[in-house]
Amino acid sequence: MLTIFVGGILPFCIQRPYLGLLTWSWLGYMNPHRLTYGFAYSLPFVQAVALITLLGLLFSKESKRVPWTPVTLLWVFFIVWMTLSTFDAFYPDLAWSEWGRMIKIQLMILVTMMVINTRERINWLVWTIVISIGFYGIKGGVFTLLTGGEYIIWGPSGSFIVGNNEIAFALLIILPMMRYLQIISNNKWIKSALVLAMILCGFAILGSYSRGALLGSASMIFALWLKGNKKLLTGSIMLVVLIAALSFMPDKWMDRMNTIQAYEQDGSALGRLNAWWFAYNIAADNILTGGGYGTFSKELFYVYAPDPTDHHDAHSIYFEVLAEQGYIGLLLFLGIGFLTYRTGKWIIRNSKDNEELKWASDLASMLQVCLIGYSVGGAFLGLAYFDLPYHIMAMMVLVQQQVRKTLLVQENSAKKPVKLMSFVS
Repeated sequence: MLTIFVGGILPFCIQRPYLGLLTWSWLGYMNPHRLTYGFAYSLPFVQAVALITLLGLLFSKESKRVPWTPVTLLWVFFIVWMTLSTFDAFYPDLAWSEWGRMIKIQLMILVTMMVINTRERINWLVWTIVISIGFYGIKGGVFTLLTGGEYIIWGPSGSFIVGNNEIAFALLIILPMMRYLQIISNNKWIKSALVLAMILCGFAILGSYSRGALLGSASMIFALWLKGNKKLLTGSIMLVVLIAALSFMPDKWMDRMNTIQAYEQDGSALGRLNAWWFAYNIAADNILTGGGYGTFSKELFYVYAPDPTDHHDAHSIYFEVLAEQGYIGLLLFLGIGFLTYRTGKWIIRNSKDNEELKWASDLASMLQVCLIGYSVGGAFLGLAYFDLPYHIMAMMVLVQQQVRKTLLVQENSAKKPVKLMSFVS
């Protein structure tokens, strides 16, 4: 059924490249082929849709202009820098393989900024991401409730979000997007369904037993509270819901969360610190380009890690970029996040009092909360090259373009002279 569906939608992807981009996002985030059995499990659906979409883009008569802003310029510089670091990588074969995976993602983000060029398409992209990742949140939330939180939630195999920390991280980031869709929806059933989905995703995050996601959740709840209007009411509701959810989880969940404070006795936390010192040491020895993709190897741990026998992955977006792309790469990475957040502030400032642009203010505000969750939760998880933060960047830039177009139209309408009509009685 999945093969027939994807095969049937390919002709439409050629005719309308934005449909191809939405299909690519759905397949990339949800990984529905990993829920199948037999030949479909390993079919390259994502690559096929990407190629068809690019082919359709060549023949499409639609405008294919990239919005050049400080965010997109810095993003391009970051891609160039990641390419340069790959030339100087410790493990060239592995590095070029990872670079190939990275450049495919970045190419489709570029396509996103070219074809998702209306308010409706931006909303469709938000819906696609929310449904694709939210599927696992709803399923995982139901599972957590039915089992009393006794078991750990995992993501789809063979994906960026296969681990318990990774799926919790992705669910954490899409929660503000769900809130945005709930705000703009006029249908009461959709509004209620989204509220239920957010609650279930919250339980799935708790069911992941991820301490980084817990810290990210706390930062996002605080950010949402700050952005709300009725702070006393919303704060009280958030507190009651949070206490009820935490009291539902079993004692072993509480014991794991308590290790955040007693990190000196926790092997996983000490392993993270060891990996972070490793990243610092390798960047200090390779200041410009770092070690390239695949730097976190056992062999290099014997050279650069304080404890050479305790081998771990990066466990942090910041130390991952620092080790693999050097200090310049890290500055570019941080700069993209900072400028994206600032773009959100510009959107809110120029659209919050404009009824026609209220949707843009709401979306920019929620995307800012997404960035906060990514920034805090990402401090403990190595997903620096995951699609989602770059999609958030692209959506923020696209919303800014829509705001500029609308303001320009409104300004021209205001300046247009009024024609006086004379009536002869």
